[in-house]
Amino acid sequence: MTPANPRIGIIADTRLQAHLLASAVKGQGYEVVLLNTDPANLEPDWLTQAPDLWVVDLSQEDRWQQFLDHLLESAQAPILFCDGQAPARIAPEYPRWERRLLAKLLDYVGKPRIREELETLTPAATPARPIAAPREFQGLAAGQVPEQVWVLGASLGGPAAVKQFLDCLPATLPVAFFLAQHIDGGFLDTLAKVLCRDNSFHCDVGHDGMVLHAGQVLLAPVDYEVTFTETGQLRSSGKPWEGPYSPSIDQAIQNASTAFGARAGAILFSGMGNDGAIAAPAMAATGAPVWAQSADSCAVSSQPDASRDTGCVSYSGDPEQLARQLVEHVRRALNPATGHTTQTL
Repeated sequence: MTPANPRIGIIADTRLQAHLLASAVKGQGYEVVLLNTDPANLEPDWLTQAPDLWVVDLSQEDRWQQFLDHLLESAQAPILFCDGQAPARIAPEYPRWERRLLAKLLDYVGKPRIREELETLTPAATPARPIAAPREFQGLAAGQVPEQVWVLGASLGGPAAVKQFLDCLPATLPVAFFLAQHIDGGFLDTLAKVLCRDNSFHCDVGHDGMVLHAGQVLLAPVDYEVTFTETGQLRSSGKPWEGPYSPSIDQAIQNASTAFGARAGAILFSGMGNDGAIAAPAMAATGAPVWAQSADSCAVSSQPDASRDTGCVSYSGDPEQLARQLVEHVRRALNPATGHTTQTL
């Protein structure tokens, strides 16, 4: 029997704080079932409806002392008292505030019920339109050292979007991809098989010692963090990924940026939560591009929206538009006439 999704009740004494809390909780995949912004007018039976957790944020606790006493006596579920007002979504500190909130929710009620259905990777009704390879790609073969390494970050709804993106790309694109996909480790081999079923890329689950090559997609292992050498070799850190979900998109972006600098890039695809929103601004600050799937093309847009809110995303589009943007970006890097110099790992 499929477990029920944790149900969260929110009580705050300002509409803005209630909205920010509800948005953050929903964005992480939990169900907000009760919301109240005026504890003084709480319905008599409200506290008996028993969500799995109450999240309470009162800016004027002294004013609501009687209510708090009643809540502590009557609530049938655990109570999480927030220890500070949420920053604005566009504030630099917002992603870390949201990550701290998620850590507390996980401690109280566990992970939300998010299951990626690989059936969404069945052939699309409208086949992808492959992009013609520019002349700059002539003579470049799959398997050689890639010109660039791009981290693809994805969660719920991500596999279908990533597959559409890959299906549009020309076989001679001199790029290697590292996919950090939130998924149960038992599905990684299946995901690797179906992602490249209708394109010319070679997909594998990444392991310690493997080397990134052009025309390749390596899936981040779930059980342990990997870093990269300057030559593109994966190295196990010997530690699990940090954060609530594995693999960590933030760590994957950070590690790629450290190894490859401006030769790296990142694209945030559909997903719950805000994984990537902490490391993406730091990557963009080095001059490396950070892009995101457009909200209207996502199954769930919380994840790319979180990075967009930081101001670091320089391009947004649907999977096909992202593919065309990447082909043009690489073409310009290979063509000295554009003012760019060719760089290899």
